[in-house]
Amino acid sequence: MKVPFVDLRAQYHAIQDEIDAAIRQVINDTAFVGGKYLSTFEKNFSAFVGGKFCVGVGNGTDALFVALKALGIGPEDEVITAANTFIATAEAITMTGAKVVFVDCDPQTYNLDTHKIEAAITPRTKAIIPVHLYGQPVDMDVIGDLARKYHLQVVEDAAQAHAASYRGQSIGSISGVTCFSFFPGKNLGAYGDAGAIVVNDEELATRVRMVANHGRVKKYDHEFEGINSRLDGLQAAILDAKLGHLEEWTERRRAIAAKYDAHLGQAVVTPFAAPDVRHVYHLYVIRVKNRDRVRSQLDEKGIATGIHYPIALPFLQAYRYLNHKPEDFPVAHAFQDEILSLPIHGSMPEEQVYYVIEQLLQAVPAA
Repeated sequence: MKVPFVDLRAQYHAIQDEIDAAIRQVINDTAFVGGKYLSTFEKNFSAFVGGKFCVGVGNGTDALFVALKALGIGPEDEVITAANTFIATAEAITMTGAKVVFVDCDPQTYNLDTHKIEAAITPRTKAIIPVHLYGQPVDMDVIGDLARKYHLQVVEDAAQAHAASYRGQSIGSISGVTCFSFFPGKNLGAYGDAGAIVVNDEELATRVRMVANHGRVKKYDHEFEGINSRLDGLQAAILDAKLGHLEEWTERRRAIAAKYDAHLGQAVVTPFAAPDVRHVYHLYVIRVKNRDRVRSQLDEKGIATGIHYPIALPFLQAYRYLNHKPEDFPVAHAFQDEILSLPIHGSMPEEQVYYVIEQLLQAVPAA
């Protein structure tokens, strides 16, 4: 049996009529940049996540960069973020000219360890980017307390957390700024690059839109230099069609995760889900000894897996100039050789779920 890591083809076939109709409408109206399809999606997505304003942008990396620029983050500033995440989070910080400051991950959730943030704050610290890694929200109460105490901005990286919630609050409604990616493999994915920034202040929302659109609100009236990062009409219409199915897909992910938990907990370290959050399992990440050997055996059985992420950010060549050592981030360093992401998605059939369980249970003792 072949088990893909994500099956976008199956997802498309399940809602093909809706997707094809959405694409056809955009083409018929030639509404490719801006226009009603973008406005409709922005309105619907902000309502879905409980935010006030949504600005569609070209991708999730741009979402973070634009948000930081709109908040005035730049050279001489420092921004704190997680040691274990995709490079886009850190990349967006350095793109502004600011310095990225990494904090180790929590040994249970793999999220940013909120107990270690305060020690990383300096007079130059201007913002914190908590990453809701793998679909589980960070402890936002601690983040909020620190932000108020030290007068810091909070920009949430929710690239993996569509439909997640923290203590009953939807991710997108808690902080002033939340950034989303709609890369095709995300829980809500476009058919190309796409992203969005959800903002709860109207003045900041206007500035965010200006930064992403050449520093303007009206054509040719440029108040400052911005960039060109716009969510196009085709992707907006596709995302809007998919949005109506996101809750169903999310519950399917959670059901698969529950089955994995029930059957794999004695053989590997399964994900810890905090009791006060809604984990949406963008990724189902286990920890296992002899990870590479286990992964190879699963591959031989037709099961695709992933590693998120094989090298923690402080140890990448890109950040060698920061001179970090393994002992600076002991949890992230230890886990990078053990973490393994299993197939999980909203279209995954039951027989594939149990096949993954069966083959993993066989692979672990053999490794």
